[in-house]
Amino acid sequence: MSILYPGFLWLLLPLAILFRYRRKKIIETVHLIILACLVLALSRPVLMQGITQSPIEAQEYTIALDVSYSMRAKDINPDRYTFAKKTISALLKQNPADNIMLIAFTSNPLLLSPPTTDHQLIEVALKSLNLNYILTKGTSLEKLFTTIASMKSREKTLVLITDGGEENALAKLEKIVEKGNIHLHILALGTVAGSTVENADGSLLKDAEGHLIVSRINPILEPLAEETGGTYMSAASTPEATAETLYRTLRAKSKTQHFITKKQHRYTELYGIPLFIAILLFILLHTRAARFLLTALLFFGITAEASILDSYRVEQAYRAYRTHDLNASKSYLKKVETPSLQSRFALGSIYYKEGDYAQALKYFASIRTTSPAVKQKLYYNIANCYAKQKSYEKAKIYYTKALQLGKDKDAEANLALVALLADKKAAGLGIAHPKSQSSAASKSQEQTENKKKSRNEDQPSSGSGSGGENTKSRKEQQKRKLLLDPNTQKQPLSSKVYDLINKGYIRETKPW
Repeated sequence: MSILYPGFLWLLLPLAILFRYRRKKIIETVHLIILACLVLALSRPVLMQGITQSPIEAQEYTIALDVSYSMRAKDINPDRYTFAKKTISALLKQNPADNIMLIAFTSNPLLLSPPTTDHQLIEVALKSLNLNYILTKGTSLEKLFTTIASMKSREKTLVLITDGGEENALAKLEKIVEKGNIHLHILALGTVAGSTVENADGSLLKDAEGHLIVSRINPILEPLAEETGGTYMSAASTPEATAETLYRTLRAKSKTQHFITKKQHRYTELYGIPLFIAILLFILLHTRAARFLLTALLFFGITAEASILDSYRVEQAYRAYRTHDLNASKSYLKKVETPSLQSRFALGSIYYKEGDYAQALKYFASIRTTSPAVKQKLYYNIANCYAKQKSYEKAKIYYTKALQLGKDKDAEANLALVALLADKKAAGLGIAHPKSQSSAASKSQEQTENKKKSRNEDQPSSGSGSGGENTKSRKEQQKRKLLLDPNTQKQPLSSKVYDLINKGYIRETKPW
């Protein structure tokens, strides 16, 4: 057994002192026992069940954000830098499983966040960056590309968000990109007409001769993307629309399918035991109708997966589904407070019937189960979604996964079909529709599996702490408090960070 929040156990010390010097009265003794049970519940005792690994489809890419002085120009509302930050924030929400690295660069690149799937950490690093401390005016794409090319990963997908760079170095930059095996996606922020740049005091930036500086989009960015086989795009109407277009481009240009193995500590929560004891003692001590309340508690119980009302809604949803009333079925499932395997599977089946294969895929992919039979059905349905989206290579993978768990004539037939369509896709042949398994049949199969097993769904990790070692738990808890507490003050970046970004700015020969 482990304790997730051992810091709460310090509260037992004053309770022990009070217990030592209490008056020998039953009421005081029971009150102290109730408080001790509440402290134990707050400390989150758990029973460790080991580490699970699950492959998650995701992409790996690096975001390079230009933070030079020219990004303050306001030819894009409200300004180029703010638009870029909002675009990155929206991009981080597209797929929480993506492994992303964040780099800020001017004349020198600086790593702000190493590759991570914890997008909240990237958000914190992004929000902590203050443009007022960045003095560099120039932008060096050569140093950025050289740094990216030196990384060990085979495929280097780079999302470059910038307005400038070297003007007469197209051949040199192209050579670095190709030699470093960099897949380049450029989001150009700025206009051809350009804009003046404001200083912190509101005055306009001028050069050494006293002329106003007008920052324009670098004309070599578009040919650089074309010559290296990358993509070039400009800002859309909103950061959200820009991020959506950029993410679609990333998925379309991805040459290989990436699967990230996510490790997760699984454990059984035990806090309910001391909490139940505390409530029971309180009722016995202060309620005359204690025996009736105890009978009610024993009758209804406390379920971890779903309430009685949730079970009723899922049952009604399946009934509506069998009568082909998809709207009513979806309405019932949307009201389920604690999503279960059955409710997610049903929602995925409904969206599949409605032709929203991307949404159906999200629900099917979100289900975790230890039942081989249920896994086989999930893989089959995921493969169908990919086949409907004409992603035949991905469909082949999941049909194969389904067949590895058991024989299935439909899966065999569909696998042969998508293999043929994958080979003939270039010829423009029409796509046939794979057979779809009904949600009702899936439910009956799941109910059979429920009888054979004590549970049919993985217990999700209740928190992000490991629970294995007390020191690690404390660090994880402190990290979560900083990230999740809206009242927590954001920690600024250290002066060393800005020193590295501004390195060499005094000797800038061509800052613009």
